[in-house]
Amino acid sequence: QVQLVESGGGLVQAGGSLTLSCAASGRTFSAYTMGWFRQGPGKEREFIAGITSTDSSTYNAESVKGRFTISRDNAKNTVYLRMNSLKPDDTAVYYCAAKLFGLGTNVREYRLWGQGTQVTVSS
Repeated sequence: QVQLVESGGGLVQAGGSLTLSCAASGRTFSAYTMGWFRQGPGKEREFIAGITSTDSSTYNAESVKGRFTISRDNAKNTVYLRMNSLKPDDTAVYYCAAKLFGLGTNVREYRLWGQGTQVTVSS
C-alpha cells in the first residue's frame, strides 16, 4: 500500500510560484498514475493535473494549462506540481492522489490520498 505526504504549500503573492511535492512510501510507486487535485473554500475537489505510470504522459485541467506542470521522479518516489503565475483563485488545499490503470480526472477513480497542503495566494 502506498502512503502519500504532500509538502511545499504556503503563502505567496499573486504572480508568484510554488512547487508542491508528494512523497510516496512503498515499493510500487512507479505502478501508479498520480494526480493533483485541489479544493477551494466552499468548492468541490477538482482535478488539476495527472501523470501516468507507464510513459509519464501528462494531462492538465484547462484552468491551469500553461501555468502548472506535473512531473514525477520514480527513483525518489515523488511527484511534483510546479505552479507559476499564481492567482488568488488558486487558493485551495492541494492533494495528491494515486490510482492504477490509466489516467483519470474523476475524484472517485483515485483510491489513495494524501492529507493535503494549503496554498494561499494573496492579491
